[in-house]
Amino acid sequence: MGKLDGRVAIVTGGARGQGAAEGRLFVDEGASVVITDVLSEVGEKTAAEIGATFITHDVTDPMQWSALVERVVAEHGRLDILVNNAGIFRWERMTETTLESWNEVVAVNQTGVFLGMHAVAPQMMAQRSGGIVNISSVGGLRGASACFAYAATKWAVRGMTKGAAIELGPHGIKVNSIHPGIIDTPMMAGSDLDGLAATIGVPLQRYAQPEEVAKLALWLVSDDNSFSTGAEFVIDGGQTA
Repeated sequence: MGKLDGRVAIVTGGARGQGAAEGRLFVDEGASVVITDVLSEVGEKTAAEIGATFITHDVTDPMQWSALVERVVAEHGRLDILVNNAGIFRWERMTETTLESWNEVVAVNQTGVFLGMHAVAPQMMAQRSGGIVNISSVGGLRGASACFAYAATKWAVRGMTKGAAIELGPHGIKVNSIHPGIIDTPMMAGSDLDGLAATIGVPLQRYAQPEEVAKLALWLVSDDNSFSTGAEFVIDGGQTA
């Protein structure tokens, strides 16, 4: 038996990287998984490979969120899991960040998470059960001047997670955030990850693989997590120790 047998999950940003790893693991554990992304061609290929369904989806569009949830519930009869994984990253300090760039990062990383929780909450509340995982970052735990807008949104995700957990807890819904450190994903393409890990002092002296984050997400949305909600789960090799 799988840890997610009979459950239905949405994973945003699921075409590649952490989202793809989470989708793959959830399928392996028995869930019916819908991965979404704006990268349609890559997403279709990933879904075919892992046994999931792919839907093209812009997380900044509330109408697309409504249509997504309506379709998933119509096809599966329920919705048990949301992983708000979609995100964008910019190496830009505060003084280098334009208003256009700021708004783009906020729209995806912050507003997209809000819209996702807002869209799935009524169905989960009706079921009186559900698990939401919001992907934040170690940048949401401390200052990060080199990626100012990104870090600001990840702090926001941390706060939104706590507020949603308080509101939704009485309905049997757990909401938690994951705070990864350096993960080997396309978002970090072009970065010297080994050099970065050494420079910022990661005690385990390496970067992580997306599958390691996926395993943490699985625990959070499975029955193994019976009492954790509104909490930060850090997976950074000791970077913030």
